[in-house]
Amino acid sequence: MRAPQPVNRDLVATLETPLPAALPAGGADAVFCYGACFHRREAVAELAIVVDGARHRPAAAGMPRLDVLARYGDPRAYRSGYWGTVPVVARAAGDAVELSLAVRLAGGTELVAPLGRIAVVERAPARPPDPGLIAVCMATFEPDLALFRVQVESLRAQTDRWWCCVISDDGSSRERFDALVAVVAGDARFTVARSERRRGFYRNFERALELAAPEAELLALCDQDDRWHPDKLAVLRAALGSAQLVYSDQRLVAADGRVLRETLWHGRRNNHTDLTSMLVANTITGAATLFRRDVTERALPFPETPGLQFHDHWIALVGLASGEVAYVDRPLYDYVQHEGAFFGAVTHGGRRGARGRLRGLVRGGRGAYFRGYLAREVQARVLLARCGDALTPGKRRALERFVAADSSLVALARLALRPLRVLAGRTETLGSEFGLVRGLVWRRLVAVLAAGAGTPGRRPLDTSLPDLLSFQQERLRRWRARV
Repeated sequence: MRAPQPVNRDLVATLETPLPAALPAGGADAVFCYGACFHRREAVAELAIVVDGARHRPAAAGMPRLDVLARYGDPRAYRSGYWGTVPVVARAAGDAVELSLAVRLAGGTELVAPLGRIAVVERAPARPPDPGLIAVCMATFEPDLALFRVQVESLRAQTDRWWCCVISDDGSSRERFDALVAVVAGDARFTVARSERRRGFYRNFERALELAAPEAELLALCDQDDRWHPDKLAVLRAALGSAQLVYSDQRLVAADGRVLRETLWHGRRNNHTDLTSMLVANTITGAATLFRRDVTERALPFPETPGLQFHDHWIALVGLASGEVAYVDRPLYDYVQHEGAFFGAVTHGGRRGARGRLRGLVRGGRGAYFRGYLAREVQARVLLARCGDALTPGKRRALERFVAADSSLVALARLALRPLRVLAGRTETLGSEFGLVRGLVWRRLVAVLAAGAGTPGRRPLDTSLPDLLSFQQERLRRWRARV
């Protein structure tokens, strides 16, 4: 394509996924772009996502979007969907990364549509490290005060005394926040910062890491309602060795203290060495971890992914991609289970015949693709960008093969065969690859069918983003529920 001309009023171009608010200077990233593009008078012949002048072919374009058709009422809007994950390099501070769409129409006219910009900011100035200081990062929101007091007292009871704690509160009510502050008042090791807007637990843990004492060489994540064993920090510090991250087993307990499970690993194999398995199904709980400052620097800012976002999954991936992960095979804290926990609800499907399974593939495949596979594809691309200097050849291949599953039948077959590892006792993913493969098969079916679908048929195709909870790894949810 030649240099495109500025956008005109007949071109409709949208970006419907958020861009990072800012990136640190010199940093590398990958950004998921999803939206719609169509021209009211001519067909779109070619589309490119442009990042600071560099063109990138989207993973999909001209895909059916029923919601866009309904919004604009223009038949050309039906085949307007596009998406793709593009590499981003943040250069000098004070600059911005510019994203746009370059469009070539069927008649040869070339246009450009701005999508957005990402600010490039200075990295936080480094402070002289305080050797061995652990920054405990706690995220809170409307905490149960009784459980919160127990958690705080379990921190104060740590035999390893060289720690400080930052509490990032996610906009709790003023009354609850004041009560929270009163619990830690007078203890200089605690710093409390209340967010003025609700972020959700993923972004709240990101904020906690950003607020952590910059001189701390080690960091630990902390929930608001668990109970740490007195030697938790001491044991993790001793077990870290040369690893990037260390984590422990945990007991599952009820809010009243009853032990529900002595170990997390009944019915599922633990994993801290296989990066593909970690990408498919996380095995590391955030509150069980201790990790190096380097993990935090590579992890921030947390990536925007189209699926459910979990801070501990991302931290675990960065730890394993950038080095080794160590494990302490004993519980070092009590993981409190109570109503309102995300993994509380479990659904059970009945038996379905072959026709029912096919309908399920079509209906459920959209969620499995966007909220399952693509969410992990974005994580894999960000890992390749941020941890490239630390990746071993085997880990790099694992990430590249996972990314390639969207375009290569060989890579898709590799992913589809992974559940057979259960025959050798490799149960860490509980066959969760099946769900991702289901999404990838759906994506291929839709691409084939959409190629001959100029207008909606009796059973119209649709690639609009499904509900966020349309993919939830049910096998893992059932495993967690067996207490």
